[in-house]
Amino acid sequence: MDSDGTRDVRGTHANPVPRPAAPRENAALPPRPAVPPGAPPRPDGSAFLAWLRAPRPEAAPGVWRLGHRTRPRQEPERIPARQLLSGALIAFLVGWLVWSLLYNGYLGVWWVLPLDLFTPDSWRQNGHVGNALLWYSYYALIALAIMSVVGRLGRWGEVWRRYGPPAWRPATPAAPPPPAPEQDPAEWPQLRRAGAHEAAERLAAEARAGLMRDVDHARISRAWHGVRAGTHSLASFTGAVLQDGSAACPHPSGERDLPARHARHDLLTGQVRLGTTADDTRNPYQYRGAGLALGPELLGTSLLAVGPAGSGKTGAVVRPLAESLCLHALTGKAAVVAVGAAGAGLGPAEAYDVVVRVGHPDSVHDLDLYGGTTDPDEAAAILAEALVGDLADPHPGGDSRRSTTVLAQLLGPFRAVHDRFPSVPELRQLLDGTPGPLAALRKALTDTGQEPLLRELDARERQMAHPGDVGAVLADRIALLDRPAFAGFFDTSGQSRPFSLKALDHPVRVRIDLPQRGHADASRILARLVLAQFTASVTVREDRSLFACLLMDDASGVVTPEAVRGIQRLRSANAGVVLTLRTLDDAPRPLRGPLLGATGCRMALAGLTPWDGQDFAEVWGKEWTETRDVTDRQIIAETPAGKAVHMLRRVITGQAPTARAVTVRQVERERWSASELAHGVPPGHAVLSLTTVRGEHAPPLLVDLRG
Repeated sequence: MDSDGTRDVRGTHANPVPRPAAPRENAALPPRPAVPPGAPPRPDGSAFLAWLRAPRPEAAPGVWRLGHRTRPRQEPERIPARQLLSGALIAFLVGWLVWSLLYNGYLGVWWVLPLDLFTPDSWRQNGHVGNALLWYSYYALIALAIMSVVGRLGRWGEVWRRYGPPAWRPATPAAPPPPAPEQDPAEWPQLRRAGAHEAAERLAAEARAGLMRDVDHARISRAWHGVRAGTHSLASFTGAVLQDGSAACPHPSGERDLPARHARHDLLTGQVRLGTTADDTRNPYQYRGAGLALGPELLGTSLLAVGPAGSGKTGAVVRPLAESLCLHALTGKAAVVAVGAAGAGLGPAEAYDVVVRVGHPDSVHDLDLYGGTTDPDEAAAILAEALVGDLADPHPGGDSRRSTTVLAQLLGPFRAVHDRFPSVPELRQLLDGTPGPLAALRKALTDTGQEPLLRELDARERQMAHPGDVGAVLADRIALLDRPAFAGFFDTSGQSRPFSLKALDHPVRVRIDLPQRGHADASRILARLVLAQFTASVTVREDRSLFACLLMDDASGVVTPEAVRGIQRLRSANAGVVLTLRTLDDAPRPLRGPLLGATGCRMALAGLTPWDGQDFAEVWGKEWTETRDVTDRQIIAETPAGKAVHMLRRVITGQAPTARAVTVRQVERERWSASELAHGVPPGHAVLSLTTVRGEHAPPLLVDLRG
């Protein structure tokens, strides 16, 4: 068994996943992670075992579960210090007064009646040895009863907890007791229950010896789920574990970890920590001070992050998410495609299996312009979305569907003749209506007797004669890719190594660098192309057990009507996208509301404009809240004595005597207003709302992305 089971069922062992972009030495023994899970590395494996056995209680969506301490949903009422101490002192004085009155007999002798009823007369004689002991014991009992009553009324326990010795020393959580062997995850009880005792012993021994890491544990657990699902046999799994130990069931690249980690990851829950929820009254009490983390269950509803340059979209959001998804890919649970400008900081090339540097002469891989499909209609739809999807009306009196028809009229005949799709220069000539290529294509179709496809060419030539033909717009757009910088790319003759997003049914890690400098329009076309290919590929996968995610740093010009519809279909396909924008103005005004509605997770970073804040405020809606209206009314004295007292009070305090009236009302107001989003979010912070694939919601949370 040499895989994680995600590719065995389809018999694609020959070359299932494109290999890494550059050869790496010592692939069988990768270095330990720079930031190991939970604790500093130790040679005896204690850090790994502590991380593995750490508590992970169930929590609200977005809460970092590793070591989380659950808080109540509502904030407990906290009494002001002055009121608490004064109440405790008054209760003590009242108790002392009651005791004095009882002890001195001012309240009568009724309180000694229990002694007369329940003790012999001889005990109460002055000379009896038990007389003093009896009375002192009774006094102590009465004093304790009085203290318990006044202590409860005066909240002495709260005073002790807030100002006594428990508050002097820092609270240290008690270490959890060691789990029982049948519940210890380090002992692999699920394998033992299935009869694989030797494999469990091998894995447990390597964990204790420090030879296992979090990626190994998650990868082998994934392979075991494949055994339980019947993907491959228990014998092959056991044989692989006994042979390779914690290195069993490897990723196709042979890697067992990333070169370095820059964020905190917990592969048992699938979370990556992005920051800390601020201790702010606008956050629900159960979230305050808790770690904020994202995982596939949240990214499956897609994420939109909006903020100006320098607000932390790439470094604090996209980079940790890309790193987390690359780790998930190494465990066989995810496939990731990260798209950004060259040098955007999406991680080193060594962290990816495929690195496509469009326009860079040293790029090992090419980008398949047609998404790996052989269907001319599907290829035409994807290419039309990339070329003119951002145009609301690409030509007078029509829509983008006609662009798809025009491309299909050329791609179908060309593929029928050449058994491939046209390259960029060839497609440009066909769209321009150059007589030579069209005549050669017509002759080849005539020679092969493909009459239906000749009718496609006839229709295309008739449309070219009409003014406002969409073919001219398509030719102008495809000309942006027909540049010397892209001469070696988008090859369809089989001379290059094109990457297709059809490979996302394997745990592949892909980074695509777009050429920004001098080719901004071409970069936007390629970004739309990748998004269109992604939504078209993941929704038709046969095996949806892998979570597929597309991270697009700077999605300016990518938001189109078809893109929004594609994002809406991703949740049911176990896939999601992460899009970042500098401002919502980068998306057409009619699409801003649908885009915010299609994404389940929405993030507004510091520095947002009030216009962008208004869109977020509308999508987050309103909530009922309690408000207090305080009114001060001046008191008018009627008697001479009252007027004198009021005059004396005004001389002392400098204010006229007033009576305060408090009115409590329930009002509906915005969760976060446009003004608060524009001016009330501190630098390095963001407001984030979350939705899981199961439909659970988290309200907008103020998050410190630096924590």
